[in-house]
Order: sequence, then structure tokens, then C-alpha cells
Amino acid sequence: MENAGFSYSLHLVDLVVIILYLAASTLVGAMFRKGQKDIHTYFVGDREVSWLLVLVSIVATETSTVTFLSVPGLAFNPKGGNLTFLQLALGYLIGRVLIAIVLLPGYFQGQYISAYEVLRNKFDARVQRSASFLFILTRTIADGLRLFLTALLLQQFTQWSMPASILTMGIITVVYTYMGGMQAVLWTDCIQFLIYTLGALVAGGLLVSYIPGGWNGFFEAGSAAGKLTLIDLSTDPAITYTLWTGVIGGAFFSMASHGADQIMVQRYLCARNLNHARAALVTSGVVVFLQFLLFLLIGVGLYVYSQSGAWQLPADIRNDQVFGRFIVEKLPMGLVGLVIASVLAAAMSTLSSSLNSSASAAVADFYKPLRPDKSEVQYLQVSRLLTLIFGIAQIGVALAAWQIDSPRSVIDQVLSVAGLTTGMVLGLFLLGILKQPISSNAALLGMFFGFCVVMAAYIPSAMSKPIVAWPWYAPIGTLSTLVMTLALNAFQPKIAE
Repeated sequence: MENAGFSYSLHLVDLVVIILYLAASTLVGAMFRKGQKDIHTYFVGDREVSWLLVLVSIVATETSTVTFLSVPGLAFNPKGGNLTFLQLALGYLIGRVLIAIVLLPGYFQGQYISAYEVLRNKFDARVQRSASFLFILTRTIADGLRLFLTALLLQQFTQWSMPASILTMGIITVVYTYMGGMQAVLWTDCIQFLIYTLGALVAGGLLVSYIPGGWNGFFEAGSAAGKLTLIDLSTDPAITYTLWTGVIGGAFFSMASHGADQIMVQRYLCARNLNHARAALVTSGVVVFLQFLLFLLIGVGLYVYSQSGAWQLPADIRNDQVFGRFIVEKLPMGLVGLVIASVLAAAMSTLSSSLNSSASAAVADFYKPLRPDKSEVQYLQVSRLLTLIFGIAQIGVALAAWQIDSPRSVIDQVLSVAGLTTGMVLGLFLLGILKQPISSNAALLGMFFGFCVVMAAYIPSAMSKPIVAWPWYAPIGTLSTLVMTLALNAFQPKIAE
């Protein structure tokens, strides 16, 4: 990945700030290592976590470098960028409310550490493991892409090679997650949330002060350029951010990503009870909406500032790189380190959560059922080993993304990958709450059918000939899985075991 002719030498003060943050994250992992006695402590914190900490962890987990760098890039985009991404955040909030009503109660009817253990109650181990495998695969690819974007910024201000940048971020995150388990993840999420929120607010405030005319100049120039457009009523399914893709596609995507995805469900399982989990989940939707608004407004500010003539950008710079360039070029000494630490914090909160949840799914859905005679100490050892393995896998994905160097926005790549499988898994969970018996064979065939339908929509988009935008992948996968499974169950009742 080229840096658009950009080079930057990090000041010693900024470097110290970043090193202190990274050292503190590792220290948190070491602090929680001693209290781990079994996999329930390692994966769900003994179910004694405050709802407020769960709330912050939910927000921090879905706020990666993709949010910090790529969302501003969406609004900055000189070719039509604006605030219409917020329509998706509205759908996210609707989806969270539906999860709290429909899906959350099922997770508190047993001592689960994996979302997919619930599926075994309705179906069988094959369905449970199929859903868990899709989660692990999707999470490894999507978060490997997130790691790649973080390393891209690290390379910008250190001039390290991309492999060195990827390995540095990946190894540090693996170390503190490996040592501290879920408690370390939750508390570092909290610290990282505070750091990246402060960093974004500081950077945004300074950005406005640099714009000729301040806030008035920001709103006048942004409005004149169409950057403050919020609603798009287009019915073209190939357009990514419209009211319909946002409300419908966003609601389905949120139900899938937050209701049928281990990385989020694991957080609810840490809460003390169902009501605490509901409060954390629904409130997180409001916080995420405001957070997206902040990052999009930063993107508008970057566009206005660059168009004012006070800041020159290379013609070939990626939209994803603009905010990173602003950070290292325009912020004063010390604040550069703070905001770069913010970007790293956003990335590490998601990556650490991903590693811990992938390991918990692998242990609960695969290893423990197949090796039920092992001791808690042995399960804990396997859990740590799997955390290490998934960390290596995500580093491998990031290195592959660097080699491929796709021109697409990284946020579109990440969310497209997530949308390919989450809808099918959501379909299984919705089937699971039906009172009528559903054949496991029908469910598996229905899920395979859903995957084929989603891929039929995705492949043309991957070839730059989009039929439908990625927010529709989740509803397509969900509905096709539901319809095919119910049809097979109704017309071929003997498809059952």
C-alpha cells in the first residue's frame, strides 16, 4: 500500500504517549491473569459484570479502526460523500430493540458461554457447529481487514514496513487477550473507549478551528457541497446508503451482528441478569448513533478544510487515509500521540474481543462437547492456545489484504464480509424460537440455500457490477434461510433424522 507520497517522523513525546498506552494495555491483561480459575471466568467474567461496563464494551467492540478512519472517509469522499451512513445507524438501533425483546431471553435460560449452544436445544450439534464455524470464519476475515487498516496508519507515521506494522499491532493485542481473558477485554474496552472518544473530540475540535470561519464556515461550505445530506429516499437496491437499506437492511444486519454473533452475545452473558443485558444493548444503539455522527462530521470537516485551500492533499490519496494524514500533519505535539493511541485503542478493543469470542465459540461448540472428560484447568489451557491461534490467523488475513490492495473502502469490505454469513445464522436463531419442531436437516439445507442466494448477490458486487448493496445481504440471507427451511420442513417432514 502506497502512502501517497507521505512521510512523517513521530516526535519523542508522541512516541512516549503511544508506548505508555500499549504498555498499560498489556499490564491490564497481566492483572487479570491471576483470577482465572475456569473457562467461565476466562470467557464471561463469572457473570458479575456491571451493565454499564457491558454497554461500553459493546460500543468499543464495534468501534474499530474502520470506524475511526473509514467512516470519516465516507463523508469526506469528494464523489458524493455525505451523512447518509447515519440511516444505517438508525436501523442498527431498531435491530437492537428487536433483539432485546425476541432473542435475549433465550441466552439467559442456561449457563452458556457461546451463543450457538442455544441452537443445540432446538436442533442438534451439527447446526450448532455450522453456525459457530461461520462465525469464526467471518470474524477472522473481517477483523483481519480491520487489523490491516490499523497497520496502514501505523506505517504512515513510523515508516515501518506493512508486515512489521501488522505484526506489532497483532502481537500486542494477542498478548493481553491471551493473559487476561474476558475481564481484561472488558476493562481495556472501557479504557480504550474513553481514549478514542477523547481523541476524536480533540481532533474534531481542532479541525473546526482550522476551517476558515469556524463552525459557520463548516456548516456553510458543507451544506453548499451537499455534505450534510442525511436522508436518501432512492429505491435503487444497488445504492448502499438509503433510508430503506438503512432501516430494513440495518435492522437485519444489527439483529444478526448483535443477536446471533458470539462477539456481542458473549458480552450479554457477562451481565448479571436479563434486564441489565437489555439496558446495555439498547442504550449502546444510541451511543453508536452519536458516535457515527461525530466521525461523519469529522469527515465533512476534512472535506471543507481541504477545499478551503489551507490544506493540500495528494490526488491519489485514499479516503480511508485522509483522517490519519490530518492527525499526523496538523495536530500539535503530544496530541498526535493521544489521537494515534485512540486509533490503536479502537482497533485493539475490537481485535481483542474477536480473539476471545472466537476462542470461546471453539471451546464451547467444538472442543468441550468432543472432550467432555477434561478438567477446568485443561479447558482453560486450550482456550488460551486457541486465542493464540486465532490471533495468528487474523494477522495472516491482514498480510493477505496488504498484498491484494483492493481499492474499495475498507468499511465496505468489512461489512460486506460480515453480511455474507450473519443473515443465515440469524435465520437459524429465528427458527429456534418457533414453537413448531424444525428438522435439523432442513435447517442445514436452508442455511446452505441462504448462503447460495447471498453469494449470487455478492459475486457481481465483488466484480464491480453491483446488483444489491451490502446492507441487503443480511435480510436476503435471513429470509431465504427461513423460507427454504420452513418449506423443506413442511413438505418433507421425513427429512428429519
